[in-house]
Amino acid sequence: MVSPQAVEVLKNELPLEQENLVLSGEVKTGLVLVDIINGFCTVGSGNLAPPSPDTQISGMVDESVKLAREFCEKKWPIYALLDSHHPDVPEPPYPPHCIAGTHESNLVPSLQWLENEPNVTIRRKDCIDGFLGSLEKDGSNAFVDWVKSNEIKAILVVGICTDICVLDFVCSALSARNHGLLSPLEDVIVYSHGCATFDLPLHVARNMKGALAHPQDLMHHIGLYIAKSRGAKVVSDVLFDIYITA
Repeated sequence: MVSPQAVEVLKNELPLEQENLVLSGEVKTGLVLVDIINGFCTVGSGNLAPPSPDTQISGMVDESVKLAREFCEKKWPIYALLDSHHPDVPEPPYPPHCIAGTHESNLVPSLQWLENEPNVTIRRKDCIDGFLGSLEKDGSNAFVDWVKSNEIKAILVVGICTDICVLDFVCSALSARNHGLLSPLEDVIVYSHGCATFDLPLHVARNMKGALAHPQDLMHHIGLYIAKSRGAKVVSDVLFDIYITA
């Protein structure tokens, strides 16, 4: 495994300054939940689920639930991406996972109540990148339409995995914004404690054909660092202005 000392060395070489975010309602903000589903978050729920309790993942789920409740209380828009694959369409290099219609592809138990909330848009995607996974057969994009119809100026992104599905979605959203496809969106914000990734130590990966080591803390930091380098804002705290109501 990568030692804590090695992770600290990397963080010192690639420092990541994080901001505090205060949400008041003055800037129309939407919450994007990326793949907070059983197949990635619930112990023993599939090929890519944690094999044992994972502090980083459970912390991400808890923070995401808190945010989702605040957004629903204020009736602010939420866009929930759920990984849902067709059984005959593989997604190399990953093994079959989160097959549509299975328990794996559903929201974690602590978020299933979102399915009945009027301010929530749920999008089942069949690929890593939720922006591409929001494409419709007619060429329109459900995420783009959600941003435009809600007049969203900032999105707050949380979910799993920091360096894979979250990062891909963030980078695509930034590129789309830069090319004028997401007006009026201005800011893409990633909440570091609301994100998580998986852990695959080197000694385990060596015994898995085609697998690459994936040290959790290291890859989480790298995912956040790359997101910021592409133009996202990375925040360590999300606060709500108590004087502002829906």
